[in-house]
Amino acid sequence: MVNLLVILDGATDPAPSTLEEASTPGLDRLAAEGETDWLDLLDPGVPVGSETAIASLLGWRPDGPVDRALVEAAARGLEPAPGERVWRVDLEHGHRLLVFGQGDSPRVDAAGAMRVWPDGLRPPRILDACTVVVGAAGAATGLARLMGATAVVPPGATGRPGSNLAAKRTAALAAIDARADRVVVHVGGADEAGHAGDRIAKIAVLEQADLEIVAPLAELVRARGGEIQVCADHGCDPATRAHIGGPVPQIRWSRG
Repeated sequence: MVNLLVILDGATDPAPSTLEEASTPGLDRLAAEGETDWLDLLDPGVPVGSETAIASLLGWRPDGPVDRALVEAAARGLEPAPGERVWRVDLEHGHRLLVFGQGDSPRVDAAGAMRVWPDGLRPPRILDACTVVVGAAGAATGLARLMGATAVVPPGATGRPGSNLAAKRTAALAAIDARADRVVVHVGGADEAGHAGDRIAKIAVLEQADLEIVAPLAELVRARGGEIQVCADHGCDPATRAHIGGPVPQIRWSRG
């Protein structure tokens, strides 16, 4: 049987929410036929982010910050050498760097504002290759590799609005046909649209995800048996461009 998890990164926001405004017949049908409730993924004091919340969805509930730079490096097949560490550095205008080196801070010569992400916990290897995570080169696939799962980054998967979701669906179907124990599909565009303050783009991402990921994969589960779970990892408000903590909605549908 099929065991599917679809993560709509940053999908929730305050009412009237983008999920309410989006046309999502696939999600609507799952909600009508399945079970809906709320997931509390993070303990008090744990930073709200994809690196913490997705880790919880994959089976490890962190009790503090997760090392986002290490996760991003793993997503690209990189690992610091012995005695070395890696920093994620966000520059103005959306540029992001991974800086490898030694010491307490990265050596970056850049004009304008710069954010250096703090270090944190390294995810434990509690999964195996029979768990397949499909997504762009980012938090979900980096966590997958660090935790021992198989990470698949399809062509054209960017994690942003306009990402190639059809390629993600094809990769998920291939993993199902190869009899993976669990297949996780991550869609990051809604979160990125929220950070950009673009409500219209966020709605468009949710509608595209429903059409190209949720609805067809739900039909597969109906035909073959198994379970599909669809949920957010956290919220992201286009009005503030910031993450939102607290419980997130989920839908579960199963047959057989």
